[in-house]
Amino acid sequence: MRIVILTQYYPPETGAPQNRLSDLALRLHEAGDEVEVWTAMPNYPAGKVHGAYRWKFFSSELRDDIPVYRSWIFATTSKAIVPRLLNYFSFVFSVMLRGLFRARRVDVILCESPPLFLGISALFLCKIKRARLVFNVSDLWPESAEKLGIITNKRLLSLATRLEELLYRRSMLVSGQTKGILKSVNARFPKLPTWWLPNGADPTRFNPELDRSWRERAGFSDQDFLVLYAGIIGHAQGLEILPVAAEKLRESRVHFVVMGSGPVKADLIRLCREKQLGNIHFPEPVGAEAIPSILAAVDATVVPLRKLDLFQGAIPSKIFEALAMRKPILLGVDGEARTLFVEEGRCALYFEPDDAEQLAGAALELASNSALCQELGLRGEAYVKQHFDRRKIAADFRKTLIQGIQA
Repeated sequence: MRIVILTQYYPPETGAPQNRLSDLALRLHEAGDEVEVWTAMPNYPAGKVHGAYRWKFFSSELRDDIPVYRSWIFATTSKAIVPRLLNYFSFVFSVMLRGLFRARRVDVILCESPPLFLGISALFLCKIKRARLVFNVSDLWPESAEKLGIITNKRLLSLATRLEELLYRRSMLVSGQTKGILKSVNARFPKLPTWWLPNGADPTRFNPELDRSWRERAGFSDQDFLVLYAGIIGHAQGLEILPVAAEKLRESRVHFVVMGSGPVKADLIRLCREKQLGNIHFPEPVGAEAIPSILAAVDATVVPLRKLDLFQGAIPSKIFEALAMRKPILLGVDGEARTLFVEEGRCALYFEPDDAEQLAGAALELASNSALCQELGLRGEAYVKQHFDRRKIAADFRKTLIQGIQA
């Protein structure tokens, strides 16, 4: 198969879609498919194009022997509607222009959403390349944009909804990262072929026996109980509960380690300084390649989201990596994630989203019970290997693509 992955987000950026799509591209390439990635100049989450890519309209490179073709994007972190739309549509049009220079016919264009508006590029490029569209939904737009207050203009929301429905109707297949996403799509389009394409982990990369020396280098002792949050420090995550929980745990051996970048990081650091909290730490962000060694050195991870109905179907990708490393999860996500990892996998302790007191209690429970930590960790590793091995996920998805093309 000749496959194009069309996405605004791709390494060297870090994040869930970047990791998932680059891994999928590599698996398809290794299976013998001709894979190309059409993406934007890397700029997420800082909102500034990375140094080597600045002042370029187009660029190309090889990553893992996969051709990656990049196009210009208006980079910004502004929450205002006009800069956001400029960010989305600058890439929508630049990647269409870039696609015109790629003369070869394509079998499948896999378009990542959000941003939903990239679907405009997908429809155009599918037309000129005579390709089938696979529309991958990692977050329901415009529904989530409306509920999070990202887009409030009723006219724009109506147009976005019509675009969403058009993209579903034109797709050979709609894939989604959670069952909740697919349930919403199937409720509106019951005859539409859909596929669950969950996040996962590569057991060969996330080895629980990795060296734990990061702990000492970072200035922590063996007596400290380290709870890691690694990821985007944004509005949706509800990380404001961490300083509150840390304050309740001042006299314990629990330390929160918050690693990442995002729009609320400066506010969190300022709040911790005001409270003079010595048990919450903000190391410099690292690349994805360093995360396994850091996971090996901590005792548990925390995965929170804000208490919104929107997140009932959310499954943050960081869960899989932590479980593959035998780390218990403090899970502040209700709905599908709670069902999978607390009730079915029995590898996480649940706390009510936005409830700092419950988080503090769950962290203290783990810190005082090493046998429980070990039990949760072993269950998590087994659960991920059985159900969320990226190698198997990619192989099954590839079979589905072949069937769709041949149908």
